[in-house]
Amino acid sequence: MEGGGPPVHEPDRCPHLDQQARDVLDSVRYVVLGTADEDGRTRTSPVYFTPHRYEHLYWVSYADTHHSQNLVRDDRLSGVVFDSTSVPGQGRAVYVAGTGREVPEGELEQHLPHAFDPARGGRAFDVGELTDDQGLRLWVLRVESWEVHVAAGHPTLGTGHDRRVPVDPRV
Repeated sequence: MEGGGPPVHEPDRCPHLDQQARDVLDSVRYVVLGTADEDGRTRTSPVYFTPHRYEHLYWVSYADTHHSQNLVRDDRLSGVVFDSTSVPGQGRAVYVAGTGREVPEGELEQHLPHAFDPARGGRAFDVGELTDDQGLRLWVLRVESWEVHVAAGHPTLGTGHDRRVPVDPRV
């Protein structure tokens, strides 16, 4: 399984923001995926996910759902993981971008040990459930980039307006 390339080490990097990304990805259960319709319109879909090494986000969807069909046609994918219950001004978010695909039947055994984490509240699916004629399939986002939300009034990083800052939660 490929990842988003080697971890990025930059001299002006903020390690606490890398940790913030890990904290959000570890604690929040849903990612809002953004795919593109044939006409270019954005399609957003919240899905329950499991991260693996922060490089792969797994979810289960039916092959005939709108976002799944979009990924079959165009594998570019972006998403945001955030706690929607946060008080305004105190929210934390991780933005991800990469490519998404259905995990083929021949690769399921390789991915299943990483795709489900009962400690996150979900259940594991088996090969039979992910290959039967009901159409439920395992999908994976191979993350190529991560960014975190930095609020306008952040005590040390605030610039007067909200912005995204590149991070690498693998570091």
